[in-house]
Amino acid sequence: MTNFSLDETMPTAATPSWWAETRRAISPQHMQETVRQATAALAGLPRSQARDRRQVAVRAESELQAALQRLGYAAIPAAELQQAAAKVVAQVAGLRFLDALLPPACDLYTDIQLNGDGALWVRPKGQLEHVLLPDIRPGQEEVWQVVETLLAAEGKACSEATPTVDAKLPRDRELGFGGARLKVMHPSLVVGEWPLLSLRLYEPRPVPPAQIIGWEVFPAAVVEQLLRAVGERMRLFIIGGTASGKTTLLSALAHGLPHETRIVTVEDPNEIWLPHPNLIAIEARHAPPGSDVPPYTVSDGVDDALRLAPEAIIVGEVRTGRAAMSLFRAIMSDHAGMTTFHAESPGHAVHRMCVVMYADAQVPYQAARGMFNEAIDLVVQVGWRQGRRQGLGVWELAGMEAREVAFRQLWQPGQETMTAPSRRRQ
Repeated sequence: MTNFSLDETMPTAATPSWWAETRRAISPQHMQETVRQATAALAGLPRSQARDRRQVAVRAESELQAALQRLGYAAIPAAELQQAAAKVVAQVAGLRFLDALLPPACDLYTDIQLNGDGALWVRPKGQLEHVLLPDIRPGQEEVWQVVETLLAAEGKACSEATPTVDAKLPRDRELGFGGARLKVMHPSLVVGEWPLLSLRLYEPRPVPPAQIIGWEVFPAAVVEQLLRAVGERMRLFIIGGTASGKTTLLSALAHGLPHETRIVTVEDPNEIWLPHPNLIAIEARHAPPGSDVPPYTVSDGVDDALRLAPEAIIVGEVRTGRAAMSLFRAIMSDHAGMTTFHAESPGHAVHRMCVVMYADAQVPYQAARGMFNEAIDLVVQVGWRQGRRQGLGVWELAGMEAREVAFRQLWQPGQETMTAPSRRRQ
C-alpha cells in the first residue's frame, strides 16, 4: 500500500497520479472560468434573494466547488475559495466594482464618488483630499446595474423623470458595515455619459471617547471635561466644515450621558451609534417622487420626541430653521441636548442659524439670537488642521453684549486642559 499525507501539497514519487492532478495549483485561466461558471449558475436568482449577500456567498462557494470538480480540481485553499466567492457575490448581488470598496472587503474610505466621465474617486479615512482610482473604471452598463441594486431596496429608481435621488444603505453589524448616505444623479443633469454616484460611508461601530483621544482630535483632559459637561446635562452645539467629523465627535461625546438615560435621536439619515439601552432612533423620511405621501422632517421628529418622555434629545444635524426652532424649544424645556451644524466659527454659527430661522420659520433675527444664547451652553468646533481632523476650539455662551451673542473661549489648540465652564445644568 502506498503511504502519503493528506497535508502534502506537492506530489512525491509515491503519490498517485490522480492526487497530483487534483492538488495542483489552479491556473489564473481556470480560476477565471470557475468564477464565470459559478456566476452564471446564480445569475437567475430573484432580486430578493440576490440582495441577501450572506446566502449568495454560501451558494457561491457551493457552485465554485462544483465548477472546480468539473475542471478536475478536488479542492483549493480556503483563502482562494473565499476570494473567488467574493468575486461571484460582487457580480450576483449587483454591487460589482463597488463591492471591493465596501466593508467587509475594504474599510479604508469615508467617501466614494463616481463622476460623469466614469472616473472613480475615493476619500481615504483621515484625509481631506480625494484620490483617483485609475485601475477601476466601470462601464456604463455595470454602473447602471449597481445603481439599480442600490436604489431597489428602497423602491426607488433614477431616470430622466426622476433624475436626482437620495437614498441610504442600511447598517450591517455582522459585516462590519456602518451604512452610507447615497446620492445618484442622471446623466441628463451632469456633464458626462455615466450616472453620478456619491456615497458617504459611516463608521461601522460606535466611536468611544478613547478613539477621539487616539486620533488626537482633542487632548485626553479636554475630552474628559466635555464628557463631564454632557453628563451634567449641558447642551452642546458641535460645528465644523464638510467631512470634519462633527457627527463622529457627537457620537463619542454622547457616551457622557449616564447609561440609563432615555435618549431620542433624530437624524436624516440615521448615523449615530450609541451604547445606551433606552434609545429611540427617529429617522426623517423624504416624500416619494410623484406621491401624495408627505415628508417626515427632522422638525417633525423633534416634535414627536417630546412626547416620548426623553431625558436627552440628540439631533444629528440641524439644516433648516424649522428644525432649529423645534430643537431649541425642546432643550429649552429642560431637556439635555446635542446637535451639529455646518459653520466655521461660533460667530458664523449664530449668523447662519439666525438666517435659516428667519428664512424658514420667520423668526426675527434678534429673537433667534436670544434663543441661541438661552438654548446652547457650549460650542465645540472641529475641522481640518495640518492635514488631519483636529479640535479647533471650545467656547461657552457668555450672554448678550450689545444685542450680540457673546462667547468665552475655554480651550484652543495647543492647550492640554480646558477651563471649566461657568454655566451649570442640573
